[in-house]
Amino acid sequence: MKKRGGKELFLQDKKGQLTVFVVIALVVVAIGILIYLFYPQISSTLGGSTQDPNEFIQNCIEDEIQSTIDLVSLQGGNLEPILYVLNNDEQISYLCYTSNYYKTCVVQQPLLKEHIELEIASGIESSARNCFNELKSSFEGRGYTVSLTEGATSISILPGKVETTFNYSVTLSRTETQKYDSFAVTTNSNLYQFTSIANNIIDWEATYGNAETTAYMDLNHDLKVEKLSPQSEYGAKIYVLTNRNSLDKFQFASRSQVFPPGYGIADTK
Repeated sequence: MKKRGGKELFLQDKKGQLTVFVVIALVVVAIGILIYLFYPQISSTLGGSTQDPNEFIQNCIEDEIQSTIDLVSLQGGNLEPILYVLNNDEQISYLCYTSNYYKTCVVQQPLLKEHIELEIASGIESSARNCFNELKSSFEGRGYTVSLTEGATSISILPGKVETTFNYSVTLSRTETQKYDSFAVTTNSNLYQFTSIANNIIDWEATYGNAETTAYMDLNHDLKVEKLSPQSEYGAKIYVLTNRNSLDKFQFASRSQVFPPGYGIADTK
């Protein structure tokens, strides 16, 4: 009888231990689920933020870079066009223009890619300064001593991307010192392809007064090239370049070798 009682007691202990293990496992799983569901809110409440200054700047400025690229692309390479044609409330810069009849146009931006790089850099300058000031305040709020020296912003239009470099110097000091001499942000973009093709079209407009669009699409199957004739200005042509995959767009205007209204119409009298 004692043996059986001991065996029953042993079995009861085993069952009790198994129950405890099951309960602990369930609690661990429940805590894991709660952390997964509510960690973003908890992190935000506790003031959690990125510890990487490069990531901080990228998160702060990348949307502004993209919107500036989009605006410059829709306005023919200029943030504030001076010589332009108005189409669907968009100011589209003339990249080749003549006000005379019969004459071919004069190229307005011989270094188009370099001009656009300067326009983008100018367009994001104020936002970049604000982002670096926010970085300084953020790290000071976490106990760092921050030294910030403002520098120039440079843009490089490269195949498939736009590279933005901020030559700002940032030094963070707390238990140890970290120094950053520049910050880089990469933005996917088709501007390199667009500016190359736009330059070629402009050459044709300046030399022959017109450009054939189908050849560009035959050579670049991901590219759509349209040539529009806006009603807002006689003789103007708007070229619209669109990447079929990303739907990125670049458009610009030309006015070249324009004939007077009615030119070539036979006299019916």
